[in-house]
Amino acid sequence: MSQAEVTPREAAHRAAVAATADHIRSVVAVLRELDFGDTPPAFAYRAAATKETHDAAQ
Repeated sequence: MSQAEVTPREAAHRAAVAATADHIRSVVAVLRELDFGDTPPAFAYRAAATKETHDAAQ
């Protein structure tokens, strides 16, 4: 499909997709800059059930 065949609706959709992709790229760039140091990966943590969380679940 050439640029001349793009309808206004398709153009708006492409613009929205491009804006979303740009936002995702900017978020990923910020996340890459974060220094987590000695923080272990999330799978190393185990959720501990406390009395409050257990009582709240009932």
